[in-house]
Amino acid sequence: MEKQRPRCPRPPGEPRWVAMFHEPARDTWTVGAESPHPGPVRYAVGDMTRTVRARGGEVTVALWGPENGAWRLFDTAPATAPALAPVPESSTSGSPDSPEPARLAERMTDRRHQVLMAGLSKAGLYDLGPEDGEAVRVLADRLDEPTVRRVAHWLAAAGSRPH
Repeated sequence: MEKQRPRCPRPPGEPRWVAMFHEPARDTWTVGAESPHPGPVRYAVGDMTRTVRARGGEVTVALWGPENGAWRLFDTAPATAPALAPVPESSTSGSPDSPEPARLAERMTDRRHQVLMAGLSKAGLYDLGPEDGEAVRVLADRLDEPTVRRVAHWLAAAGSRPH
């Protein structure tokens, strides 16, 4: 028998993107992330979900957002990282003039690039040529952060082994 999902109240204030997390011990909902854009909120949900699950906890999240100037509940479910991964910039309903989605995407690509470069350094690959730099940029653009971390882990593990 499927467990009944708790009902999430609408967040206070003007409509924006809000992730509400259920605290089963107190049977309450708290705001876990909010932004005028869905991408950062969905990313935060995925990150928080991985953290709670790594500690052995269960996560239930409600994703609220604006629709035609009013609140809309988009999802109430046990959180899963793939289902709540960042949405592509083209599918956000934020203002097209706002630089926030572009800045977030750029920051995340830079972060993935740094993680890959650190992994390569730990593997003993310091002197990279232009082709190598381009390959790292392509990987940083195309892979999600958990995959990049895994690749960097493999590189670091390979670099720590005696040759």
